[in-house]
Amino acid sequence: MTVSQEHTIAISPVGDIDQHLINTLGMDINRVFGVKTEVLKIIDDLEFAQDPERNQYHSTPILEKLAFLAPQRVIKVLAITKVDLFIPILTFVYGEAQLGGRACIVSLNRLRENLSAVTQQKIFFERVIKEAIHELGHTFNLRHCKDHSCIMHYCRRITDVDRKLDSMCRYCKIFLDDDIKQLVK
Repeated sequence: MTVSQEHTIAISPVGDIDQHLINTLGMDINRVFGVKTEVLKIIDDLEFAQDPERNQYHSTPILEKLAFLAPQRVIKVLAITKVDLFIPILTFVYGEAQLGGRACIVSLNRLRENLSAVTQQKIFFERVIKEAIHELGHTFNLRHCKDHSCIMHYCRRITDVDRKLDSMCRYCKIFLDDDIKQLVK
């Protein structure tokens, strides 16, 4: 099922993000969600969300600003940043999303953990893609899944990210298809 062609998912780089990574993300997002992507710079600076005591960036206010500033044709917006993100109840997050909302964000900061020079780009790209699809899944009302291989499984550690697949279990896929049907009505 695909959403009409006038609607898109925006990939919004914040800062200098590898163009090859952005292009790869666009293809995988289209594969999973059936929605065309576009690269759209929405926010240039995240200083408004910086917590100087933690030396990290609070992701929730970033989501609010993204959702507010995104053009109407954009049904979902995925921001990609290099800064370290947090929410107050956790030490860090790989990303955050508005459940059933419009915006999500993924940080590249901790996704490079435990990589060798030989495996770095391939595994790093896989991790970013998994986290991006996971966070976008939340914007389509998907909750965390108990299936450890499902992309919607909650990850506490980088090994959890590496273990899960880049696709949804059949149950999450059904829920996603139902939510997408609501968008095309």
